[in-house]
Amino acid sequence: MLRALLVAWKAFCYALGTLVAVVVLLQLWFFAHIVYWSAVDPSSTAFMERRLEALRARDPRAQTRRQWASYDRISAHLKRAVVAAEDAKFLDHEGFDWEAIQKAMAKNERRGRIVAGASTISQQLAKNLFLSGERSWARKAQEAAITWMLERTLSKRRILELYLNVAEWGDGVFGAEAAARYHFGIPAAALGPEQAAWLAAILPSPRSYARGRITPYLAGRVATILARMGAAQIP
Repeated sequence: MLRALLVAWKAFCYALGTLVAVVVLLQLWFFAHIVYWSAVDPSSTAFMERRLEALRARDPRAQTRRQWASYDRISAHLKRAVVAAEDAKFLDHEGFDWEAIQKAMAKNERRGRIVAGASTISQQLAKNLFLSGERSWARKAQEAAITWMLERTLSKRRILELYLNVAEWGDGVFGAEAAARYHFGIPAAALGPEQAAWLAAILPSPRSYARGRITPYLAGRVATILARMGAAQIP
């Protein structure tokens, strides 16, 4: 009996040690990519690859639209609009907006279902760069770990630059430059306040809106973002 217990204990320790080693190696893999991307622009992301797979399921020849634009070649109006719409405390927090999280949890509890989120730009970037669309506690924990790495490795300017270049702004349309050219026929640097606010407004559901489409909800959302843009702080 004692021998069997010892064997079981050794097997448990071995399995636990292996699991810990795998988790540590995975975190090092994520961290190495983040360090690399502090100076080198990513050519693709996990989310882009999933979207390309979905597009090619309908059309094997499908391609995504993307074109990198450096931070200085993206309109300040778009930077302010995105921060105003997605993460007003972007410059103040360290990856997590705890007040927004508490409010979202309270709202979801009142409704009895998930109706509100509180992801910061850093959290959204973590998901876009590395993670699947799976909803689980393990994935949320990994998102938090990657967000922590992003905030401690990259500047706020680089985080926002990466986010603006990998966010989806249409069916297979990624990044501010591709979005500006696809929706308005102009480079990202030339986006005006209203155009920037429209692009920020569609971010939560970018594939739901055709080029330049305005619905009553979207018009109200654009107006709200325009009103907040003046107070939005950007790096």
